[in-house]
Amino acid sequence: MQLHKIALADTHSFSSFFIDYITQKESLKKYYHRFPSLENFESQIEDRKNFPATNRQTLHRVLTQQYQGLKTSVRVEANLQSLTDQKTFTVTTGHQLNIFTGPLYFIYKIITVINACKALKEKYPDYNFVPVYWMASEDHDYDEIKSFRLYGKKYTWVTNQTGAVGRFDPKSITNLLNELPGDTSLFKTAYTKHNTLANATRYYVNELFGQEGLIVIDADNHDLKSLFTRVIQQDLFENKTKTLVEEKNHGLEELGYHPQVFAREINFFYLDKNVRQRIERKDDHFTVVDTDLSFTKEEIEKLIVNEPEKFSPNVILRPLYQETILPNLAYVGGPAEAVYWLQLKGVFDHFNTPFPMLMPRNFAAVMDEPTKKKFDKTGLDLKDLFEEKNYLFNHWVTKNSAANLSLGKEIQAAEALFKKVKENAGQIDPTLLKHVDAKTTQMIQSLEVIERKMLRAEKRKHAEKLKQIEAVKDTLFPNQSPQERSENFLNFYQSDPQFILKLIEGFDPFDYRFHIFTP
Repeated sequence: MQLHKIALADTHSFSSFFIDYITQKESLKKYYHRFPSLENFESQIEDRKNFPATNRQTLHRVLTQQYQGLKTSVRVEANLQSLTDQKTFTVTTGHQLNIFTGPLYFIYKIITVINACKALKEKYPDYNFVPVYWMASEDHDYDEIKSFRLYGKKYTWVTNQTGAVGRFDPKSITNLLNELPGDTSLFKTAYTKHNTLANATRYYVNELFGQEGLIVIDADNHDLKSLFTRVIQQDLFENKTKTLVEEKNHGLEELGYHPQVFAREINFFYLDKNVRQRIERKDDHFTVVDTDLSFTKEEIEKLIVNEPEKFSPNVILRPLYQETILPNLAYVGGPAEAVYWLQLKGVFDHFNTPFPMLMPRNFAAVMDEPTKKKFDKTGLDLKDLFEEKNYLFNHWVTKNSAANLSLGKEIQAAEALFKKVKENAGQIDPTLLKHVDAKTTQMIQSLEVIERKMLRAEKRKHAEKLKQIEAVKDTLFPNQSPQERSENFLNFYQSDPQFILKLIEGFDPFDYRFHIFTP
């Protein structure tokens, strides 16, 4: 595959907040610790050298248990073992447990952390770097994971299970397998041979990326949550997190940015069996929203110590939990993730936890051979495809028409003529000025109507070419959504088993531009 790169700002697909971050705007620098350049990792490593050895041992033990029964590569085994070494650090990405991997950018996230670790090892050979995929197994938003698109068709998993999705029984997903085209044996094994969605996801992610040494972690675990009890206690009893986040939010709002997430007085859910609901404090009791569960202060204190796995952090404290249990240097995320992490530095400072570098994931689109042939005939630049469709059509027709489709000069001439008329009329009778203004507007509108009709007529002459442009545009933006956020990797992987390897070879984790792959 050939690779083309476009500045993210030229794609018109990202918020000014995110663009300002990746261009290192001065006013945002106090909201993060270090920008994710390869050179800055040296100082980040120094900050993380004091990661507790006991936490490493716990992490290694839990991951070893989670990988039991899986066929693991030499690289995975080596990475698991190296986590006990004080010279080993992680680069992490996280994502929901979308069925069949969900949209393409799930794959792009993982490839970014894999390639980042390779680049870091080359730059800092005395250290070990482990790529990690953090499963959002405690998330309870089933609606966000239940569907995926393959070859333009949407497939949906129907289940009445509730609570943390990582604990769902995935076997009913296999009802979709008979509907899917192509080879889906990887997912058949995943969903029929494993008792939870988290275990099924670990299986197929390991099958796809195990040779690259990727480690998959499920943080829904008693021993890992035990490392987080101090934060649970402070959040439930002191409620400082909300104030810390609001301080950052206020500062960002003064700069003209809109915060993405908001803290609550208590930022934990109660997690048990098929329940994941918010915890609220009412007078001297702690209640679980939409349930009959209620605890005294003494009862919930014991619960935190004895069953910390029943406390699930929300979006505000999940990042801190991640950095508590992993010797992590950087978090790889999408534009919305990078932005909301900028709201959290005060929380990290309060708990004396190093703030990770926030790496944008790789952004990409893949153009197949038939689409590339159509594109080559259009004479467009790749960045033109990011324009709104009607603008793109008008731009192409105007550029390629033998006729002059613009009446801009004529409109200027008309305006100049009526300006002189207005001056003369005003000298004769000031009451004529409004009449002249009205006629001026009427004339200009008439010329604009003619201009639009000329453009429409020219479009009809080039209808076939515009259909080709539309076909290319719809491939990269199906249903007006970026391909990476809509289509599934099987669109390409089923016909090309080397698809993921080609992406790994093509992506540069420290090149913060949009990648377009073509034949």
